[in-house]
Amino acid sequence: MNNNKEYNSKEELIKKILENDEDLEHCNIDEELLHELISGKISKNINETNDKDLSLGQRTADRIAAYGGSWPFIITFGVILVSWIILNAIILSNNAFDPYPFILLNLVLSCLAAIQAPIIMMSQNRQTEKDRLTSTNDYLINLKSEIIIEDLHKKIDVLMEQQQENKRIQELLLKTVEELRNQLSYILKKVDKST
Repeated sequence: MNNNKEYNSKEELIKKILENDEDLEHCNIDEELLHELISGKISKNINETNDKDLSLGQRTADRIAAYGGSWPFIITFGVILVSWIILNAIILSNNAFDPYPFILLNLVLSCLAAIQAPIIMMSQNRQTEKDRLTSTNDYLINLKSEIIIEDLHKKIDVLMEQQQENKRIQELLLKTVEELRNQLSYILKKVDKST
């Protein structure tokens, strides 16, 4: 049967697959995970699961990072910069609140960058964690698929062996029927000769 890959149960099949998986060499796979892989639903929507547990700060960081990396932010910020420069350099040239070389503007830009960078990094760290959870979820789904395919392969091998055995039995039965026919024919010929 399938080159010495005969397993008495799905648990043994899963353990064998997990033993051969080099990625899990140092992991401790417990019985609960094995049971989950066999019968439970593995796939999860990481976005829904992860978004439920977000704090106010994490949601705010995500929104700021999403807006800070968008075209509306770039366009709005460009309009504000151009307006600031035109207002201070041309319109209010003699009474400008931030005359050229725009020291106040540099301070505002530096403060904005100093605040925005850590917020974006917090959001990216969360995204990295979400990606890691997604990767783990995908791995478990793939592992379960591999287990199911291996189990189906085993069942197909058993069916093929049964089919071969049935074919052999059918040929034997046909041969036996033919022999019986020949014997019956022989007996009928003898009976005909005697009458």
